[in-house]
Amino acid sequence: MATHDGFEDNAITSTINAARNFYDRKLDIKEIKAFDDGRLEMLANCISVDVKDGQVCLNLPLGFGGVCLPIPDVFPNGTAAQACLHICSKWGVPRGVRATVSIAGQLIVDKKYGKC
Repeated sequence: MATHDGFEDNAITSTINAARNFYDRKLDIKEIKAFDDGRLEMLANCISVDVKDGQVCLNLPLGFGGVCLPIPDVFPNGTAAQACLHICSKWGVPRGVRATVSIAGQLIVDKKYGKC
């Protein structure tokens, strides 16, 4: 069974609150523009991970649970990588997450869950 790396809970909470507060303020002062569709994606946290068995496994928040993202076999086991979590919201309400994995500063995989 794969070990799943996790993101920081306080970073996730802070990002969700920032999105909520952004739209709460706009609604309070009636500053919503006609072209604003309410969608917002914010970076929550990045963590250091290692490639294991051709994948990087992560614990995602908001009920999405554990997922494993494929990594091409040109990156052997133990390759250092960075996994980042983005929270997707609409009108400040979280609706999905986006997970990315980069190696040596290059984006390797980008996967969205829910409504992102």
